[in-house]
Amino acid sequence: MFIRCWGARGSIPVSGPMFNKYGGDTTCMEIHSDTGEVLIIDAGSGIRSLGNTLLVRKQEKITILFTHAHIDHLMGLPFFAPLFSRNTSVNMRGPRLNKTSFKNVIADFLDQPYFPVQIDDNDMKSKMSFTDITTQSFCIGNLRVQPIELSHPKNGGLGYRIEEGKSSFVFLTDNELGYKHRGGRTFKEYVNFCSGADLLIHDAEYTEKEYGRILKNSKNPWGHSLFTDATKLAVEAGVKRFGLFHHNQKRTDSQINAMVRASKKIIEKSGSSVDCFAVGAAFKTTI
Repeated sequence: MFIRCWGARGSIPVSGPMFNKYGGDTTCMEIHSDTGEVLIIDAGSGIRSLGNTLLVRKQEKITILFTHAHIDHLMGLPFFAPLFSRNTSVNMRGPRLNKTSFKNVIADFLDQPYFPVQIDDNDMKSKMSFTDITTQSFCIGNLRVQPIELSHPKNGGLGYRIEEGKSSFVFLTDNELGYKHRGGRTFKEYVNFCSGADLLIHDAEYTEKEYGRILKNSKNPWGHSLFTDATKLAVEAGVKRFGLFHHNQKRTDSQINAMVRASKKIIEKSGSSVDCFAVGAAFKTTI
């Protein structure tokens, strides 16, 4: 299984020399199975560059898996070039929003007055299909996908464990480990879900000072994790590699590096051998 990141930023894209290492695009992950399936997780601004690359590769079949429908995870979809290619089939899968199908969620997003091209316009030439997903596992070719509810406010979302053979990748963004939102799971349940994974990528939005300020000034937390809580999850789950993700919009490269160093100290103190790093837009690996 090949995994590449095209966007690791949270909330809104950013640019500038202080963000060069980890990038400024919002959430988008690319996964290739050993048998050629292409799976994308989320359509943040990073999906624009990925789409251009897939056109060059002449990739004809694509699946996009959505964690939830917040804007930073959707904003790149209107600029995903394969949607405009008649040679491409795109299956979009995501959780229902209350009683609304995921297809209608996307149709409302790609509609006037927000965007001039709708999903049923002739300009969108690709063969599009939509699938509502729950926590029931499913397969995309050789990839087995197991969803889990995220601890995130306002209709939550889904995280995913993706397995191929003996390889396993867990992706949990926009997941608050320090507070159980409605529909979310307990810390122990997330530990069990991540257990023994080759790679865990988890939301690591906040420092303790930032998180404390949110708890003091907001009625409810915002659905993102302390990087220290995410590190403890990786240790307790016994994953091989752990990547900090969903970087705060203000977080500079040097600040992210400091968070990685702090996480490594937690790991070392625990006696664990977890390999810790921060996910950037150039990250790629094979597991």
